[in-house]
Amino acid sequence: MYDRDAEFGEYLESRAVVMRRTAFLLCGGDWHRAEDLVQTTLTKMYVAWSRIRRDGSVDAYSRRIMVRTAIDESRRAYRRRESVVEEVPENAVRPPGVEEAVDVRRALAKLPAGQRAVVVLRYWEDLSVQETAATLGKSEGTIKSQAAKGLASMRRMLSSDEPAGAGE
Repeated sequence: MYDRDAEFGEYLESRAVVMRRTAFLLCGGDWHRAEDLVQTTLTKMYVAWSRIRRDGSVDAYSRRIMVRTAIDESRRAYRRRESVVEEVPENAVRPPGVEEAVDVRRALAKLPAGQRAVVVLRYWEDLSVQETAATLGKSEGTIKSQAAKGLASMRRMLSSDEPAGAGE
């Protein structure tokens, strides 16, 4: 007998870490937004679970929903407002090697949502051009162009003397 909840739970256990990491990159390094993105993705997947598990395209559906939701969220005006905090956070001392990773994430976060989605899917999720195009519903030429532009922007940001995104 088919147990939808148990099957969905097994999928979730096997893919939760990967989904959170991908969402983190799609959200420009914001763990709070990434958690919200994963929850929204999982909700949409649960609703369509019986259909997508039959197709055997669960991971592809998951990526497609996550990327589209991230792009939609980035377009909302409330995401562009500044946040007011009571205290300025302290600057923590980072261990050697961490600064470079932080700069790469900052550079990735500064990319437009569409380019960021392409870069994450192509180079983090290791999808082919064809798979990325299918996931995003774009042409292969657009994927190649967006990947090249995104990587070029990141290289510029990382090679400059200023912190990633400081002059943008």
